[in-house]
Amino acid sequence: MNDQRLLEELLELLAANGVTIREEPLGGGGGGLCTVKGQQIFFVDTEAPSAEVAVFCAEAVSKVIDIETIYVKPEVRQFIESQRIRSG
Repeated sequence: MNDQRLLEELLELLAANGVTIREEPLGGGGGGLCTVKGQQIFFVDTEAPSAEVAVFCAEAVSKVIDIETIYVKPEVRQFIESQRIRSG
């Protein structure tokens, strides 16, 4: 699975779990998850490479979703878990 497809899968997981997705030019930093007035928003930095945004997105998925309770494609699950190991 390429970086762009992986990112799309991760964004779909967030959106399916009530997170608003916003695409904005943010200077190449990658984006991230925030909460505004009780609503979770994931910002996708349109100036950052897909691989970098996918890392931030995987971290957001780990915070928002218990992936043990839902079906997640094996490649996507593996990527999320690898990011948990790196950051934890």
